[in-house]
Amino acid sequence: MKRGRVKWSCAYLAPDGAKQHVVIADALAAKRIAITGATGFLGTALVERLLRSVPDCELVLLVRPGHRTDVNRRVEREILRNDAFERLRDAWGDEFDDICSRRITVVSGNVGVDGLNLSEDDRETLCSCDVIVHSAATVSFDSPLDTSIETNLLGPNRLLDACQQVGSSPHFIAVSTCYVAGNRRGSADEVFLADTPFSMDVDWRAEVAAARRTRADLDATSRAPDQLRRFHRDAREELGPAGLPMLAAKTEQLRREWVDAEMITAGRSRASSLGWPDVYTYSKALGEQALVELQGDVPLTIVRPSIIESAFAEPSPGWIRGFRMAEPLFVSFAKGELDTFPGYPEGVIDVIPVDMVAAAIIAVAARGPAPEPEIFQVASGAVNPLRFKVLTETTITWFDDHPVYDAKGHPTASTQWKFAGASGLEEQLDRAMSLFNTAEKVVNRLPMRGRNDFTVRLAQRRSSLEQLRDYVQLYGAYGRCEALYSIDRTLALWESLPEADRDRFGFDPRVIDWPTYIADVHLPSVIAQARVKTTPQPRTGPSRNERLRAAVLDPARHFAAFDLENTLIASNVVETYAWLATRRLDTPQRVRFALRTLAETPGLWRRDRRDRTDFLRYFYRRYRGASVSQLDADAAEMLSYLFLTKAFPAGLRRVREHRAAGHRTVLITGALELAVQPLAPLFDHIIAARIDSRGGRYTGEMIDVPPTGEVRAQTMVDWAAAEGLDLAQGVAYADAASDMPMLEAVGYPVAVNPETRLVTIADKRGWLCESWERWPGGPRPLLPIAPPRRVRASAARLDRSHRPRRTRTAVPGERAGVRA
Repeated sequence: MKRGRVKWSCAYLAPDGAKQHVVIADALAAKRIAITGATGFLGTALVERLLRSVPDCELVLLVRPGHRTDVNRRVEREILRNDAFERLRDAWGDEFDDICSRRITVVSGNVGVDGLNLSEDDRETLCSCDVIVHSAATVSFDSPLDTSIETNLLGPNRLLDACQQVGSSPHFIAVSTCYVAGNRRGSADEVFLADTPFSMDVDWRAEVAAARRTRADLDATSRAPDQLRRFHRDAREELGPAGLPMLAAKTEQLRREWVDAEMITAGRSRASSLGWPDVYTYSKALGEQALVELQGDVPLTIVRPSIIESAFAEPSPGWIRGFRMAEPLFVSFAKGELDTFPGYPEGVIDVIPVDMVAAAIIAVAARGPAPEPEIFQVASGAVNPLRFKVLTETTITWFDDHPVYDAKGHPTASTQWKFAGASGLEEQLDRAMSLFNTAEKVVNRLPMRGRNDFTVRLAQRRSSLEQLRDYVQLYGAYGRCEALYSIDRTLALWESLPEADRDRFGFDPRVIDWPTYIADVHLPSVIAQARVKTTPQPRTGPSRNERLRAAVLDPARHFAAFDLENTLIASNVVETYAWLATRRLDTPQRVRFALRTLAETPGLWRRDRRDRTDFLRYFYRRYRGASVSQLDADAAEMLSYLFLTKAFPAGLRRVREHRAAGHRTVLITGALELAVQPLAPLFDHIIAARIDSRGGRYTGEMIDVPPTGEVRAQTMVDWAAAEGLDLAQGVAYADAASDMPMLEAVGYPVAVNPETRLVTIADKRGWLCESWERWPGGPRPLLPIAPPRRVRASAARLDRSHRPRRTRTAVPGERAGVRA
């Protein structure tokens, strides 16, 4: 196969028996061509090809606005900056932006909603075009049933209706798929489904009504008390005691995801019951039916490509945008995650390069509409079949020559690819998924901390298996489609073209040498997109954590907010209380206190996991009756002994690094203010829990809601607003899933010594994870109690400015009589 442009040669007569000579560029000169779906794979290829090869045409792009991006910005970012336009940028140089601005008009709209969300001016602009190429679609093969119906079935209808409302009749070219033929065997001709043998009489209007009704029914079911309790339980399983607002938001998210998942299942079931491999092909087939019925005076042509893959030659060999259908299986094989192919060696996979599809659509537009609706299929299986055996053998050979490596420099791809029916492989993956789900739940309940590789690998492997199972289900469905898609009309159009147009707009799949295309064109592009390791040498340059660390310490950041326990010190509120409570007890009292605390530990742990705020209110009542002056003095000594011996030096250095970078620093903790006040010199501000006092003694009653969970996040937000600081430029450090509200509120979250739940969340979201350890060689007491007097005196010498007072006053757990 030659690189660059390909010379095409065939001979053919047009359907009416007359010779047709169409010069594409001349036929489309000065024409206005509207394109929907321009931000997609095929749409981008169409825009580039028309701009480059039909220099006198103008384009109108119907683009859906993003959540935070207007349509012009989307076109600039998602289309014109794509590497498909490198040839045009080289050719036009500094004039590229001006030429694009002159030849492209962008209108804001959405084919998935009634009325298209078009303004009157934009409707006139769109519908006054000479040609409309409708390529917008929900191309996911497992979309919710109603989503596919609204976009793939009703979307073309809405465009037709808009044209009919303004009285225009552009040549309407709808992009469908060959697989609307369903799970049939044998020849599938370029005819409408109603004209095929064994066609089913399916009322598309009834399907629309049923899909919408199914969504409403499932939404009502999801709100039943039993279901809501299950969603809330699952939310707690994932987030732990993250606070009521976050748990409520997660519960609602899980409810909506459940409805969507059930709609996906409903779509698969409905499509399968009618003989289509998935909801995409089902909705496209009904869309064709509706178009023919509603076209009126609008001339209609339908183009049906098969599975669209990377470019054969244009704009460059191997150009691809994102992963298409087969790529995830190739990458999974390369990584050693899959060694079984969901198909049979003699089966045919009907693949067509994207540039051939774009060229065929442009040729159809140049030829103009026929008196009656026509169908052009752009496929390879009937004239140049690619068999699964050729695909797998070529892939294995290529990965033998171009291995993918793991982090240790070992090649990962299997040496062989077995074949199996999709159903058997799905069962294997389902069993593996069940095991990983159980393991993940067990691990999430273990009191482990830190970003351990096992937890990360477990979550990543589970996610990979889930994705792989979905791809196997999809591929297995298409593997069962054994139709051969006739392309007689498409080849007739091809052979009607003059030699110059054949050279510029090639779409004859007979020229493809499949092993060469797979090995020299497709797989190199796929591996480049996948960003897998292709050399055994270690990766060069800074690691991901080093890049994230540099980002959080960048002088552009505004502030850094820190949690305390298990983030800066290896301690907690129970240890703090135990140290203060045993500060002046004799040995028998210490023993009794220690035994009592150990007996209470499981109950305290359970209460803490249920609700952190409730736990702190309950636990801080133990300070009732304690002397304010004595605890102030003891807290200073505790700083020397407990905090400094249990602190994480890397964490303290990080606080100083933020201050050196000019960032404001704040400590926000559920620990008592009396215990953390000695840390004030480290931070610009400290926000901690406070308990009330009367007559020089603490009451055990909280003055404010303790800053944990969502309250901690709100406290940080209010503090940043008062200081004039930008949350998007903020950094937050915390260790638990209950701190998620604070971590999500800033632009740069950091998980420090994270518990298992947070490890999984941080890894999925690409957050920085830090593992900070205590001073090496420091004391490691078995029980969290104050040391005997001689050790206590030694500890006091660590900080001469905070000598303990020797007055004998009440302490928690002693005079107050509160059980620890």
